[in-house]
Amino acid sequence: MKFKLLFVICCICNSILAQDSNFTAKEITINEFVDGTLLIPNDVDKPNLAIIIAGSGPTDRNGNQNLLKNNSLKKLAESLSNHELATFRYDKRIVKQIRKGNVDMNIRFDDFITDAISILTYFKSSDAFSKVYIIGHSQGSLVGIVTAKQGADGFISLAGAGKSIDEVIIEQVTSMAPTLTEDTKRVFSIMKDGKTTTDFPQALTSIFNLEVQPFMMSWMAYNPQEEIGSLEMPILIINGTKDLQVSEEEANLLHAANSKSTLSIIENMNHILVPIAGDTLENSKSYNESQRKISIELVELIISFINEN
Repeated sequence: MKFKLLFVICCICNSILAQDSNFTAKEITINEFVDGTLLIPNDVDKPNLAIIIAGSGPTDRNGNQNLLKNNSLKKLAESLSNHELATFRYDKRIVKQIRKGNVDMNIRFDDFITDAISILTYFKSSDAFSKVYIIGHSQGSLVGIVTAKQGADGFISLAGAGKSIDEVIIEQVTSMAPTLTEDTKRVFSIMKDGKTTTDFPQALTSIFNLEVQPFMMSWMAYNPQEEIGSLEMPILIINGTKDLQVSEEEANLLHAANSKSTLSIIENMNHILVPIAGDTLENSKSYNESQRKISIELVELIISFINEN
């Protein structure tokens, strides 16, 4: 009897949840490296599609990592799909490798681009969508810029860096430990020549671990300003005023690199796309608070941009 009652309650809850959503979810496997979730708005014939590319680290399709759960990309996808836009978000290949306990130490930044291009090709070859846009968040912005050149109908950068990764790291080191600046520049100079090195202060080990250097070299080969400058499609660049990781200056650099782009700065939005009313402590804590609602202004900006282009 208890089991039957529990079953009925679950059915009622599922029915309520379904009524709150204007989309249908479908799990999609693109290839051996990429699995993701496609949200298709109900009762819309050939909707536009947005492919969402996650940021740095082992970030899954929902925008989460092992010890950080905020569901930022899940909330973004669902909010957009509730406004008649199909979305596809996916686990980065390293997430799948970690889950299988078989991490490829030879992974490169170019592998992320290869995966994104495979996804774009997959959906462009489908007749189910009118147009296909790319939304890149943080590191995913650069991945998205390069990928978009392969036939996307538009590109949206969310908290994307305007400088190459070596320039970003040099600035961070200079800010936190200026005595290590020259060593940091020297190591990057060696890496730019395609060489690895163990000649650096121990304090820089977390940045220049020998196993990480090949990945870093493949990443620093791409300059965001140069890449976005060659995009010939509608471009929307978005940043928040309370982003602790990527400043508004980065968005301005991307915008200046492509005069046809549109720049939008959202007041009080942080790096994980939620409004922050308080201080830095509240901002930091939000990275592990999945109950926070995503910025309404962000969703409206994206929907308006896609509808107009």
